Amino acid sequence: MTDRPPLSRRTVLTAGALGAVTAALPLSAANAADAASTSGTASGRPGPRAPRLRFRSDRTFKVVQFNDTQDDERTDRRTVELMEKTLDQEKPDFVVINGDVITGGCETRLAVKQAINNVVSPMEARRVPWAVTYGNHDEDSLPQSGVDEAGMLEIYRSYDFNVNAESIRGLTGTSNTIVPIASSSRKNREAFALWLIDSGRYAPSKINGQNFDGYPTWDWLRMDQVSWYREQSQGLEKRLGRKLPGLMFIHIALWEHRFMWWGGVDTRTAADAARGKARHGIVGERNEDECPGPFNSGMFNAILERGDVKGVFVGHDHINDYVGDYYGVKLGYAPGTGFGAYGLAGAERNRMRGGRVFELTENGDDVAIETRVVYARDLGIDLTANDQPMEPLPLPAKQQAL
Repeated sequence: MTDRPPLSRRTVLTAGALGAVTAALPLSAANAADAASTSGTASGRPGPRAPRLRFRSDRTFKVVQFNDTQDDERTDRRTVELMEKTLDQEKPDFVVINGDVITGGCETRLAVKQAINNVVSPMEARRVPWAVTYGNHDEDSLPQSGVDEAGMLEIYRSYDFNVNAESIRGLTGTSNTIVPIASSSRKNREAFALWLIDSGRYAPSKINGQNFDGYPTWDWLRMDQVSWYREQSQGLEKRLGRKLPGLMFIHIALWEHRFMWWGGVDTRTAADAARGKARHGIVGERNEDECPGPFNSGMFNAILERGDVKGVFVGHDHINDYVGDYYGVKLGYAPGTGFGAYGLAGAERNRMRGGRVFELTENGDDVAIETRVVYARDLGIDLTANDQPMEPLPLPAKQQAL
């Protein structure tokens, strides 16, 4: 996560230099970027042909979160095996790959399509609706492949079971999406919402002439995204006559994830961590520092004010999998899913590979949420600390034609 690619479209757009980045992109990517930035019809909702989600007749709904599949077109075969075995065991109603779907190494547009296809094929083959958020590594191949996030979104949305929304004109990020889940028993009644937000890639090199030496240099949710969440949340409450409960998925952790673990802002001792664990009911492992951006976005404050989002779940830091209750909001990680990305040190490299499961139960206007982690180590998957790249899976005809 420490290598910074030479160009981040999000960073340049934030600085107001759309023309500069468009000129730097290959024609196909530039056209996709322009379309994403000028679409006046995008709503943040899945398109009319996307699958519609509904609680089961027994009032349950299951979500699986995979994180950091993060590989090129020769994906480690165990990444796909883990996804397939998790889907077969859990039989989810929806899957989110929460950022860093692919990474550098894809030298052509074809390679990008193959890398994506490797990790979405498990859901497509099982007819499970799915979506992605974007992470800091998804555009690592841009200089070689010419495919930026907007181009990737076109690929994702071409699949039958994808529910990503179009990008919204004037809003920071790619495919910020609200996925509604309908009630099991009440016709045309929304019971839950999944908020999928693009947390960006890297901070710009400087702001107002000052660099970020000594600060984290990842990206952060921008104020327009926080405002968008707040406005959409208020609109839902006005239309429905009640707050709509939900979960939010972003790739890069909030500062509050770190505050929760340590039980404070400037604390770093074992006693501080014990206080955080006791107060916030934390379970799970923390094997590396949380890596938020240099600024606190204010998203948690907005969530606390609105009272509808019941949890914020992230990835980015592959060897953390903890979850706790931070002042009424669940904050947590899913572990890294991709065997081709970094893991623990030495022989334990792949011990943490897995995915997070959310079991939702409709209860009147409320929805109960239980969550747990599924590990590769419990699914009979080889954990040898090596790389096992595979040949790309066959690319469907529709994606070949893109």
